[in-house]
Amino acid sequence: MTFRIRFTEEAQADLARPDDFLLDRDPPDLTAGEHALAAIAHGIDLLEHSPWSCRKAHPGEPRLRELLIGFGHSGYVALFEIEDECTVTILALRHQREDDYH
Repeated sequence: MTFRIRFTEEAQADLARPDDFLLDRDPPDLTAGEHALAAIAHGIDLLEHSPWSCRKAHPGEPRLRELLIGFGHSGYVALFEIEDECTVTILALRHQREDDYH
C-alpha cells in the first residue's frame, strides 16, 4: 500500500527555513540548506510505504508519529499524523537542535 503525503501550511513554511538554522551557525554553511532539503525529501519518501515504522510522538495517540531524518551530526524531525489507510499529513519539521516545533 502506498500512502499519499500531504503537508500542512505550517509544515510547508518549515520546509522553507532549513537554510535559516544552518546559516546561524559559525561559520555559516551556504550549501547545507540544499543538502538538508534533499535529506528531508529522501526521509519523507519512507512515509509513502512505512509510516507505522516511525516512533510514536505521544503514547496515547498512536497515529501521531515522528520521523527522524539524519543529516550531518544530527538531523531533522518530522511530526506527522497517519490520517487514514492512505493519507499521511506532515504537521511540522524542525532541526533536532532547535527548541521545538513551530
